[in-house]
Amino acid sequence: MTVPPKRFSMIREFHLADWFTLGNAVCGVGALFSAMTFLETVDVKHIYFAAALVFAALVFDVLDGRIARWRQKSSAMGRELDSLADVISFGVAPAIIAYACGMQGMYDRIVLAFFVACGVSRLARYNVTAETLSEGASGKVKYFEGTPIPTSFLLVLVLGVAASMGAVREHLWFGKVAIAGFTLHPLVLLFALSGSLMISRIKIPKL
Repeated sequence: MTVPPKRFSMIREFHLADWFTLGNAVCGVGALFSAMTFLETVDVKHIYFAAALVFAALVFDVLDGRIARWRQKSSAMGRELDSLADVISFGVAPAIIAYACGMQGMYDRIVLAFFVACGVSRLARYNVTAETLSEGASGKVKYFEGTPIPTSFLLVLVLGVAASMGAVREHLWFGKVAIAGFTLHPLVLLFALSGSLMISRIKIPKL
């Protein structure tokens, strides 16, 4: 006789670290909501809220790893949860915050999409190479290949500072340029640089 699975069996299988990972994802979604609210209201406090929520996501991201190591409990599901949450909080959210701040030209959108695609690719590469990069039986990854996607918080920090100085929308730092009839805000090239570093082969020791 087959025993039916218990109710909420998936949730029952979550480790403590997984709940912190979900906190990361929730903060990322909250940052998206704040960015969209700024688009509607043009009230700069919503950019601050968005930046604060990305920072909160970063805190959750750090804590979930530490808790997993402390409790010595991790799983393939936990690793996938972590990657999916990171895509939202450190990939999509920074790109949408940048868009809300005024990087809305055609070239801006291409660069921001490139940034998100690099983040997704970086996480996928990490997931499939983590075992190879680990220290034998310990399972601990010694280094990252490419900059970790949470480093995109630095971009959000830049946008938060810009917002505090009124440098958003038509007042973005470095202005804008027209190329073949389409607009590029040079500030968006920071996202192109960040994305390129994420998919690079630069080896960064994991602390």
